[in-house]
Amino acid sequence: MQYTIKQMSEMFGVTEHTLRYYTDMRLLPCERDGGNRRIFNDESVNWMQGIKCLKGCGASIEDIKEYCRLCLLEESEENLRARYQIILKQRDEAYKKVEEAKATARYMDDKVAHYEAILAGLAPDDTNPKNWTAGNRPKH
Repeated sequence: MQYTIKQMSEMFGVTEHTLRYYTDMRLLPCERDGGNRRIFNDESVNWMQGIKCLKGCGASIEDIKEYCRLCLLEESEENLRARYQIILKQRDEAYKKVEEAKATARYMDDKVAHYEAILAGLAPDDTNPKNWTAGNRPKH
């Protein structure tokens, strides 16, 4: 199947500029049509999924470039191990983000419960500095 740059942009939630950048950096394969417009195929979709995942883990453009470069080299154990190390590092980064997101969600759960208690009249509104007294400071 073939995709236009607009279709790829919508599919992956990135700008057309980002896709042009990735193709110019040779991270994302594409072909050109008769009007010299970028045309993407299923292989491009596969590469973009990988790029988007690496980017989502916080990989730098340099790390992504290195990973893509290694993927295009002839298969060898050294090459495979290098790609494996990049993926391990990015997996660790992804798990760190998950833990940070869980901590944020727990904090927000506490805040929701606190506001629900205030709204139900079970606790004073200690979230507004105008209402603070010596014993009525917010719990952060």
